[in-house]
Amino acid sequence: MITTEQELKTTCERIEWFRQQVVHLRRTEPNPVNYHAAASGFLAEIDRMQLEVREYLSTHPTELAGAA
Repeated sequence: MITTEQELKTTCERIEWFRQQVVHLRRTEPNPVNYHAAASGFLAEIDRMQLEVREYLSTHPTELAGAA
């Protein structure tokens, strides 16, 4: 769970890194089956991290302070 602005920044940077990996695979993997197999893990991780970002951004800072 993201609890600070620094964790938010780091998670967004990781999302971008994973996104770039998928973009690279799309350009370089000629076999669709291999592409889907390789990309699925990256895409699942992107989905998980985006959910964490959404949860963090949907919570007011005072609610985060109360949870700590």
